[in-house]
Amino acid sequence: MTGGNRQRVALVTGGAVRVGRAISLGLAKAGHDIVIAYRSSSAEAETLDEEITSLGRTLVHVQADLREARAADRLIDTVRTSFGRLDVLVNSAASFRSVSLLDVDADEWDQVMNLNLRAPHLMVRAAADMLRESKGCVVNITDLSAWQAWSAYPHHAVSKAGLAHLTRVQARALAPEVRVNGIAPGAVLPPDDWPEERWAPLAERAALQRTGSPENVVQALLYLIGADFVTGHILPVDGGRLLGPSGPPI
Repeated sequence: MTGGNRQRVALVTGGAVRVGRAISLGLAKAGHDIVIAYRSSSAEAETLDEEITSLGRTLVHVQADLREARAADRLIDTVRTSFGRLDVLVNSAASFRSVSLLDVDADEWDQVMNLNLRAPHLMVRAAADMLRESKGCVVNITDLSAWQAWSAYPHHAVSKAGLAHLTRVQARALAPEVRVNGIAPGAVLPPDDWPEERWAPLAERAALQRTGSPENVVQALLYLIGADFVTGHILPVDGGRLLGPSGPPI
């Protein structure tokens, strides 16, 4: 990524809460001014503004429903008006809905796909010119369901598998000016509605025998931003959970 002495700018969708919030703060600490998109987390966006301002960086927060096709263009117009450049785009906004496969009707399917898969495409499409100008990068946040058949989250899993492949397509299509990679977090932050007894066993499934934290995702993100010879890859941040169980096959 280049840009001389000009201030670097990052856009994070879903950047007000959970892992997206950690990403926004991590990028601010690394010297970026930040634009975030949020749908309903206005209070969280306000407190994030205070935190990022205290770091000496600028935050612009935009209410946007990325399930709507025009939201991406409106968001990128805000980036252009506010800063005139974009160096890093992080597609973090996503739903995580548990619905039985046969209960996923057309509307439910479209709602998840529009946010988790179509929106990252439309965001990259809208941002491509600014990213080419800055020789910037894109990082898409997928998860382990891109490789695993999560039957309790069927349309989510399909959307994340699609996002993993979209990452590779985007990397080829935008090269050589723009690099595109992905991060697949494992157990780094429990869903708000999960009890501890559901979360704790995930540590046992990882080779490192522990769960992680959002900061692990931030570390991976900062690596990918600086890794100027890496594009088209998905980096699992999962403590070795994708390795599967140890021991001989049965």
